[in-house]
Amino acid sequence: MGISDLFLVSGGGNIGLKPIFLHGFSGVLHLVFLFMLLGSWVFKRFSGKQGFSGDNVVRWGYYRLALLTSWGLAIFSVVICLLSNFYWYRNGWSDDKVLVIFDSVSKAVTWVVVSVYVSTQVKNSGEVKYPLVLRVWWCFYFSISCYSVVLDYVFYIKHQSLELQFVVSDALYVVTGLLLCFVGFMGRSEVSGNENGNGLLQEPLLSADSNGLSNGVEFRESRGGETVTPYASANIFSTLTFHWIDSVVALGFKKPLDLEDVPQLASMDSVKGAFPRLSDELRFGGGDNSIMTTSRLVKALMYTTWKEYLFTAVLAFVNTVSTYVGPYLIDSLVQYLNGRREFKNEGYFLVSAFVIAKVIESLTVRQWYFKLQQVGNRAKAALIALVYHKGLTLSGQSKKSHTSGEIINFMTVDAERIGDFSWYMHDPWLVFLQVSLALGILYKNLGLASIATFFATVIVMLANVPLGRLTEDYQTNLMESKDQRMKATSEILRNMRILKLQGWEMKFLSKIMELRNTEAVWLKKYVFTNAFITFIFWGTPTFVAMVTFGTCILLGIPLESGKILSALATFRILQEPIYSLPDVITMIIQTKVSLDRISSFLRLDDIQTDVVKRLPVGSCDTAVEIVDGTFSWDVCSPNPTLKDINFKVSRGMRVAVCGIVGSGKSSLLSFIEISGTKAYVAQSPWIQSGKIEDNILFGKEMDRERYEKVLEACCLKKDLEILSFGDQTVIGERGINLSGGQKQRIQIARALYQDADIYLFDDPFSAVDAHTGSHLFKECLLGLLESKTVIYITHQVEFLPAADLILVMKGGRIAQSGKYGDILNSGSEFMELVGAHKTALSALDSMNAVSASKALNVGEDRNVGGDNNSKETSKVEDGKPPEDIASLKGQIVQEEEREKGRVGFIVYWKYITTAYGGALVPFILLSQVLFQILQIGSNYWMAWASPVSESAAPPVESSTLLIVYVALAVGSSFCILARAMSVAAAGYQTAAVLFQKMHLSIFRAPMSFFDSTPSGRILNRASTDQSTVDLNMPYQVGTFAFSIIQLLGVIAVMCQVSWWIFLVFIPIIALCIWLQQYYLPAARELARLIGVSKAPVIQHFAETISGSTTIRSFDQERRFRDTSMKLIDANSRPKFHTAGAMEWLCFRLDILANLTFAFSLILLISIPEGTISPSLAGLAVTYGLTLNMLQGWVIWNLCNLENRIISVERILQYASIQSEPPLVVEQNRPDDNWPSSGKVDICNLQVRYAPHMPLVLRGLTCTFQGGKKNGIVGRTGSGKSTLIQTIFRIVEPTTGKISIDGIDISLIGLHDLRSRLSIIPQDPTMFEGTVRSNLDPLEEYTDEQIWEVLDKCQLGEEVRNKEKKLDSTVSENGENWSVGQRQLVCLGRVLLKKSKVLILDEATASVDTATDNMIQETLRQHFTDSTVLTIAHRITSVLDSDMVLVLDNGLVEEYDTPAKLLENKSSSFSKLVAEYSVRSNTSFENKGKP
Repeated sequence: MGISDLFLVSGGGNIGLKPIFLHGFSGVLHLVFLFMLLGSWVFKRFSGKQGFSGDNVVRWGYYRLALLTSWGLAIFSVVICLLSNFYWYRNGWSDDKVLVIFDSVSKAVTWVVVSVYVSTQVKNSGEVKYPLVLRVWWCFYFSISCYSVVLDYVFYIKHQSLELQFVVSDALYVVTGLLLCFVGFMGRSEVSGNENGNGLLQEPLLSADSNGLSNGVEFRESRGGETVTPYASANIFSTLTFHWIDSVVALGFKKPLDLEDVPQLASMDSVKGAFPRLSDELRFGGGDNSIMTTSRLVKALMYTTWKEYLFTAVLAFVNTVSTYVGPYLIDSLVQYLNGRREFKNEGYFLVSAFVIAKVIESLTVRQWYFKLQQVGNRAKAALIALVYHKGLTLSGQSKKSHTSGEIINFMTVDAERIGDFSWYMHDPWLVFLQVSLALGILYKNLGLASIATFFATVIVMLANVPLGRLTEDYQTNLMESKDQRMKATSEILRNMRILKLQGWEMKFLSKIMELRNTEAVWLKKYVFTNAFITFIFWGTPTFVAMVTFGTCILLGIPLESGKILSALATFRILQEPIYSLPDVITMIIQTKVSLDRISSFLRLDDIQTDVVKRLPVGSCDTAVEIVDGTFSWDVCSPNPTLKDINFKVSRGMRVAVCGIVGSGKSSLLSFIEISGTKAYVAQSPWIQSGKIEDNILFGKEMDRERYEKVLEACCLKKDLEILSFGDQTVIGERGINLSGGQKQRIQIARALYQDADIYLFDDPFSAVDAHTGSHLFKECLLGLLESKTVIYITHQVEFLPAADLILVMKGGRIAQSGKYGDILNSGSEFMELVGAHKTALSALDSMNAVSASKALNVGEDRNVGGDNNSKETSKVEDGKPPEDIASLKGQIVQEEEREKGRVGFIVYWKYITTAYGGALVPFILLSQVLFQILQIGSNYWMAWASPVSESAAPPVESSTLLIVYVALAVGSSFCILARAMSVAAAGYQTAAVLFQKMHLSIFRAPMSFFDSTPSGRILNRASTDQSTVDLNMPYQVGTFAFSIIQLLGVIAVMCQVSWWIFLVFIPIIALCIWLQQYYLPAARELARLIGVSKAPVIQHFAETISGSTTIRSFDQERRFRDTSMKLIDANSRPKFHTAGAMEWLCFRLDILANLTFAFSLILLISIPEGTISPSLAGLAVTYGLTLNMLQGWVIWNLCNLENRIISVERILQYASIQSEPPLVVEQNRPDDNWPSSGKVDICNLQVRYAPHMPLVLRGLTCTFQGGKKNGIVGRTGSGKSTLIQTIFRIVEPTTGKISIDGIDISLIGLHDLRSRLSIIPQDPTMFEGTVRSNLDPLEEYTDEQIWEVLDKCQLGEEVRNKEKKLDSTVSENGENWSVGQRQLVCLGRVLLKKSKVLILDEATASVDTATDNMIQETLRQHFTDSTVLTIAHRITSVLDSDMVLVLDNGLVEEYDTPAKLLENKSSSFSKLVAEYSVRSNTSFENKGKP
């Protein structure tokens, strides 16, 4: 109300026009209202009126307005009260003034109480309208405010003086009074049952639905991961102060946060809300992928965030204008301190203007930064989802152009960078606004010299053009080389087992290091160019200042201290956009590169879904029909993969596809598209990480009866009994903890459970033994799928008679088709296959068929009838540990381990001392300290050596003034150059060392590490974390140190004015440190959660890409997209709340900094004139203007450093993995010709996969004589593959030993051992590269030797037909070669190596019988004097062995020549042979079919 006449008391006249009456009446009225409010509260408190329950809340509407207005008036009243008291304390008191003070104090107390009452009591008052006492008070308040304005007007027309600030306050009171009256009479306290909106509005209390209430309670009491972020329902006060994040920060302070403690995102921030908007905009912009351009993608991104963009633009504009208020007023403050007074109470006006501008600056910058991060997170999530969606629909040819490693980079690096660009999105236009405001202030103070400032600034801007182009080139090349490295790393991690078996891991590590060296060339250029840019731009404000002040001296413009300080303050603020300009340019360049990369990926062709005519299910009897079909994996290739394909499949038919290796069988299956539902079983099993049950159900609801039938049919029940967690066992990445047979049977079970219309089987029986294969064929294809349409590829000729139609493939064409009997004698192709099969069985001719039949009956009684007595144990083939390996810790694949609590000092110490032992660190700090001293010194010199006013004599000549300033400025610039180059050098070297240490540690890790660690976790460190160390960490560490030095410099300058300021700094800094310590635990864990939650996104995407064919076959794209979105949101949640927590801290730090600044200003205008130099006081204010920014910057950098250092922590974690035994033991190196004979002695060998695990091999003892062929057989789980892994020391024995030619293999180096042995593994592996590099990765052989080997393994003609011959391209995973051809390449490798010990681990499982015979014949010819150990499911592969070892439950059951073992009809080997023989001579014809 009116206090406009604080210093004039009218005499005579109407008492109502006297201020003494107005103040007395107002003060008493406020006190009366206080007592009424207190009485109302006490009455309700003790009368038992409870109002609404805690689950009901006032719906936000006018309530927000009432709350904000009340608190605004409370703060304003307190400020006015304090200023009035302070003013009269200095200028004396009077009776009238005491009454005015009484009025101001009562107002301040009243509005604080009202604000608290509105905040706490109104919400649960139980009244439909606002409490009566409030509404009555608001009416009185508005009336007396209007009366006060009238009184002001009366004084004005009487020409009596009025204080401007009091007139403004009277007007404010009228406006707020009107608002409160409107709220009081129009606002209603609508009630909702609970916060999530599920409750009914205004439900009668007596009939309230208790369920609705309880649901509300459950919602609030549920864990954070099930609730929506409080930001979604935050009021304006909570939004402005970031009060909504309090609960997360508080919880983080009490305990380490877990992902479930972090609330869910609101729908607008969730990827489920952002992705549809982005994809819709891209679709509306044109649906053709080929016209996807970068500009179209940018427009779509802008469209999805345009509201936030405009809002943050307004905030940025207001913030920028408010930052220039201080520099604009500094000259006025200096002149005021020098004794010049423009108007009464000018000092308080200046203080108020400074403080209000800083408050507005703080409020806007916090909301601005938070909204930008919010937009960035949203854009990043939507882009990741877009890339995922595209990856799921890529055509086969498109997949070849981008490997999974490259696509992962799109998600982890490019999408992240585009999201980070949100920080910089307003900077381009803000630079022009800031320069314009700066020039305006400079023109006011320095006149025409501002033109020189403009040109100097333009010169600096133009210098960005060549530097920007240079940086863009380096950035593009850096990203391309990073893609190559990540592609190679991803492939190597997938195939680490074969690398270790072959002893190639160090060779492939050297390839990674070569790729890194190429990347490092561009990285070095990039970081040192950035260092030079940093030098130029940190020197730019000094350069601009020199040009400006030099122009002033030349033009004769007087340089007064106030104008100089105003200019310096302007330059300091202009410094921020100039400092950030190189970052902005770099970020624009990086973002453009990333946008170009993603848009080019989005332009790739999708699978053509419109080339297949789909008829409604049941509309005809035809299931599949292809007429004159021509298909190709590469549409540009002149040679199609399949040609002249014609066949028709009716519903319910069984169709078999056969042919030699590379004839096009799998391609035919891949090209089949059908109407209705289909289920697909791939040749190479695709198993998803997760529970076995989830893999089988694959998105379907559990039907227990059907589920049990499927388990029975697929022989899985016994396996599940063995596994510790049954079907709840978590499968590792790519089924790493399952055998090949188990993976294949789970894959078949997944298909059977779907109950599809058509089933496609791509030779799934090769990976299982003869008995299991027969059981699967009989129970699945002839049993559960009896009435279904089934198309199956098989190399087992015995499964062909059961087919209604047989397609014989050769050279990409259907050579023959028809029923078994019809085509048997009609062409040579089918006869070749059948003939090869009969040849393989010829070794069994001498067997007694009757005895074999009896043996089969025994076997069937024991095994087929429910497998009750099967000897299967916890077998894990390929050396993969059984699921029990994690029985002490739970599952084999654990959640990713993360450090908890404060990042240890040792991590920081290791980082800063990694490069050159930390020798550059003191030099960097010294350079920054010198820079700060010289910079402050130059400003101090300008303030001291210039006159305060025109009338004052200058202490020094103008030329001296400028020369000293230039000298100090140039010195500070060179300090920056030394600092920038040193930081770049130290950061580059540190990144190189950490990269080398981590990769060496990973490549030397035992296979158990890769079995239990999904590759996504390793790739995350090699990609995201390494990028952070490469590009961010050096500057983050440096910036933290530099910001502390700058803050200390500011404090020193401000404390020079008065030591009283230092007394204020002590508690303020203590509060800052306490806030930081309170905030850091939550921020630290949120940052770790960001890292931990990113790996599942990458992992799921990698799995999706590898299994996209299976996913599409089962029509599960939508489910996988939903899962991906959930994982993306799980990663976005901690990022969103990290941003909120950061701004929560910064807002509170800004408040404290503004209090310090306000105290400093009040102190300056309060001390008597002459106590301190106005110039130095102005210098203190100049630095004080940046105090809140610097104080927040220090804490922000500290928190950012803690967040970023986690990347270093994660890399160091993988740099200290327990290593395998040494590769070479110098004192125990074998001779060059070792092994000479190849004799293998095994003595009492006991092996377990972990200390707490049961023994897999339990005292095995035998001898494989040198130069002999040895077959190793046994049922699943007997320990065959474990023995092989032990020979290669993939698994170390618990006791016992293995000797080769008398040398204990445990005493020699791993490289010496593995390089002297050869193996053809079960899973044929080819690497991206060329035919030559796949056969001879170590580059040890000539082209002639390679061609000779290719001819021996029947690939010579295939390679000669290719344009580039030995340099023909092999795509990722060898996808452009069939599985059988890949197996022949593996044969070629061992033929080149010609070791004395050769091991075949199910080496012919993926080839047809004819090719199998060829391989066996080739091995017999070229390894006549070598020791050969053969594990085989085809018994014919071991029949010609010199010795056969039969294993059972980790022990030797039988070991003798095949002939002697076959003589004993009760021997296990004899029974196995009988099973295979009878199955091979049996036609699995379906008797139930017509």
